[in-house]
Amino acid sequence: MRKVVTKFGGTSLANSDQFLKVKSIIAADENRKFVVPSAPGKRHGKDFKITDILYLCSEHVKQGIPFDQIFKLVEDRYIDLRNDLGINVDIESHLQQVKEDLLEKKSSDFAASRGEYLNGILLADFLGYNFIDSAEVIKFNNYGRIDLFETEKKFKEKINENERYVIPGFYGSMPNGAIKTFSRGGSDMTGSIIARCVMADLYENWTDVSGFLMADPRIVENPKPIDKITYKELRELSYMGATVLHEDCIFPLKDVGIPINIKNTNKPEDEGTFIISDMEPVVHMGNITGIAGKKDFTVVTIQKTLMNAEHGYCRKLLSILETNGISFENMPAGIDSVSLVIADSELGDKLDTIIREIENLCSPDSIEVLPNMALIATVGNGMSKSVGVSSKVFTGLATEKINIRMINQGSSEMNIIVGVENEDFENAIKAIYKAFQ
Repeated sequence: MRKVVTKFGGTSLANSDQFLKVKSIIAADENRKFVVPSAPGKRHGKDFKITDILYLCSEHVKQGIPFDQIFKLVEDRYIDLRNDLGINVDIESHLQQVKEDLLEKKSSDFAASRGEYLNGILLADFLGYNFIDSAEVIKFNNYGRIDLFETEKKFKEKINENERYVIPGFYGSMPNGAIKTFSRGGSDMTGSIIARCVMADLYENWTDVSGFLMADPRIVENPKPIDKITYKELRELSYMGATVLHEDCIFPLKDVGIPINIKNTNKPEDEGTFIISDMEPVVHMGNITGIAGKKDFTVVTIQKTLMNAEHGYCRKLLSILETNGISFENMPAGIDSVSLVIADSELGDKLDTIIREIENLCSPDSIEVLPNMALIATVGNGMSKSVGVSSKVFTGLATEKINIRMINQGSSEMNIIVGVENEDFENAIKAIYKAFQ
C-alpha cells in the first residue's frame, strides 16, 4: 500500500464546513494515513487567526494584563467547532489546561502551538484517527534546529503501520521538553518531516489555491498555472516571495526524492502543482517556470580602483555586515565595484553605521546608496540552455519604459534577477510575464 502524508492549512480547517471537505478528501484515498493540521484560519475577511490570538494572550501574560476576554475568543471557536461537527470531545478540559499553562508564563512558542494542538484533537476524533502530540515526535536540538535522526527514531517508536494518525503541525520540542515552533507557515515543515520519517510515496499539501502560478494573481490577471516544478525552482520562487509553501519544507524531502503535490481543498479535482526531483526533465512555457519578487531593498555600491587585486576586500565588507547582525540578499560585483543588496527590514536604522565602517575599514573611492529598490526573479530550470531568455526579460522591461537599476544572474543560471524602483515593481512583473506569452 502507498503511503501519503496530507497537510491541511488554516483556511482548509477554518470551520465545520471545511472539516467536512477535509474528511471527504481523506476518505477518497485509503493511502492518506498521516494527517497534519494547521490551526483554524480566517473564516472571512474580518475574522482572526487562532494563532494570532494565542500570541496576543501570551503577550498579555508577560505584561501582567488579564487575558480572559481574549482567550474566550479561542474557547468559543473550538467549542463551536466541536458542537458543529457533532463530536463528543471534552474540548473544555483541554482549553482549561491551556489557559492554566499560559498563566504559568509558558513561552510564546508554547502559546502559539496550542492552535494546532487543539485543532488536531478535534480532527483526530472527527476522522476516527489516532492523535499524536507533535512534542513527542518532532525533536529539535539544543541549537533550535530540527533533529531528523531523533525525530525519525521517536516517530518509528510511536506508530503502528496498520494505524492512522493525526499529528499537529507547526511545533515540536527541545531536548529539555520545552515547546519549540517553526516559523510561521511551519506546518508545511511538519508535513515534510513526517513524510520523510515514514518514507511516504507522496506529500500532499492542501491549501486554498490550486498550486503555484507563474506570477502573483494580485498583479498579473489570470496567470498560467505551473503543473510541475523542481525543488530548486521552488526554492528560488519561494525565497523571492511566492508564498504558497514554506520555502524550507523541501529540505527533508529533497535527498530522498519524495514528491510534493500542492492541492486546493475547495477544488480537490484540480491537479495542482507537483514538486519533483531536480533530476527530472521539466519543460515550461517559454523556458521559464515563474516570476516572483519582493520590494523594499537598499543597494549599497562600493567603488574602488584595483579592488579585484586587493586580497580580502569583500571579506572585510561582509565582516561589517556580520558584526552588525545584517544579512545581505545579493552581492553583484564588477572589477572595481561591488554592491550589497540588503532588505530594509534587515538594515533598520544601521545604514549610517554601515557606511561609516566601510569608509574606515575599506577606504573606498566612493559609496552610492540606492533606496526603494525591488528585486524580481525570472526562474526556470532550462534557462541556461535557451537562447534569448535574458533578451525577452530586458526587452519586455524596455518596452514598458522601466529602468533596470541592477542585473544579476546566479551561477546556476536558473534565474535572472533585476532591480527596479519600488514604484515600478508591479508593472515590471507584468512586463516580464507578457514577454513570455
